[in-house]
Amino acid sequence: MQFFLQQCLIGITNGALVALVALGYTMVYGIIRLINFAHGDLIMLGACLALTLVSAFGLAGGGMVTTWCGVVLLVLLCGLFCGGLNVAVDRIVYRPLRNAPKLAPLVSAIGVSFIFMNIGLFWLGPADRSFPELLPAANLLAGDGLQFTAKDLLVLVVVIPLMVALSLLVKSTRLGKAMRAVSQDPTAAALVGIDVDRVIAFTFFVGGFLGGAASVIYGLYINTISFQMGFQNGLYAFTAAVLGGIGSIPGAVVGGLVIGLVRSLSSAYVGERWTGAIVFVILIVILVFRPEGLLGRGTKEKV
Repeated sequence: MQFFLQQCLIGITNGALVALVALGYTMVYGIIRLINFAHGDLIMLGACLALTLVSAFGLAGGGMVTTWCGVVLLVLLCGLFCGGLNVAVDRIVYRPLRNAPKLAPLVSAIGVSFIFMNIGLFWLGPADRSFPELLPAANLLAGDGLQFTAKDLLVLVVVIPLMVALSLLVKSTRLGKAMRAVSQDPTAAALVGIDVDRVIAFTFFVGGFLGGAASVIYGLYINTISFQMGFQNGLYAFTAAVLGGIGSIPGAVVGGLVIGLVRSLSSAYVGERWTGAIVFVILIVILVFRPEGLLGRGTKEKV
């Protein structure tokens, strides 16, 4: 039972990180119906910047207060970097294709992904890079039972407030209402005075900011980054968004937690090499019986 609970704890921690990345996919899709395949590689660039800033600020080997303040600063700077880069990509690549056939922006997103990957290759080099161990590995829980370290605490302390803040932003603010209006009908939203392009740019910024925060947490939690890390992490995050119901913020969170738990338990009880297959078998089974995802809403297509 203790082993099972430990795997569940690992799965929840990893799932929260996957959910944070999945929110970037689901927000952009919810607004403009675009699957932004470059999102995973955007997070990779955020991790590159985080590693550079750790060395520049000399955070490795500092005291606990300095380390935690440094982590907050890394989250803010990498979030702003990824958010700004996401807005720039939307302005340069996606906005001119807003009224083009759906295949054009999709292929463009794949192209942006390859550009980001090559920038990461130039930045990091072809080999994996070690991320400094800024947080202690000591168990925060009493006794020799469950292991809960400062890394696990960091994931929950950063991810949960960001998810809550995003939900409040979308549901309780004027800009959030504008985002929901653009999501439902961009033309009608423009007719009532909403700046559609501004709302879409803000959505890209928020999604990128969350991705930048996720890149810092990933580096501190996994302690290894590479120029190819965006593909696998982006694939799992996109799967989480689809599983929960792409376009649904609560669905992305639920999908991330489900995938985190499935990956952890299957690795422990079945084997690491079968983990990916099990995740996608579960995804296919769920989508066969509920095509809109766990928390998604079915929509009627107009013909």
